[in-house]
Amino acid sequence: FMVKHFVCWKLTEDAKKRQTELAADLAARFHALLGVVDGLTAIELGENYNGGEYDLALLCEFVSREAERGYQNHPAHLAIKAIVHENVCGRACVDYEL
Repeated sequence: FMVKHFVCWKLTEDAKKRQTELAADLAARFHALLGVVDGLTAIELGENYNGGEYDLALLCEFVSREAERGYQNHPAHLAIKAIVHENVCGRACVDYEL
């Protein structure tokens, strides 16, 4: 089995003014979690280029649901989450298992 964790974020108006810079910074921070968070096998963040409600998307792959739960409470993830919370005003999340 494999778990996919997919999150979309809507940026605040202030964050939208520096969206590309913010996306690059967050992508680097999230990518740095590889090898740090047990069971995280892939992670990517991108900007939505075709309009719609959400501006950024994050896709993570984990070896199990337990690994995904561990990621949620990992200090390195929580540090990034704090930055995300400062810059977003909307969120959607889907977790699924393959």
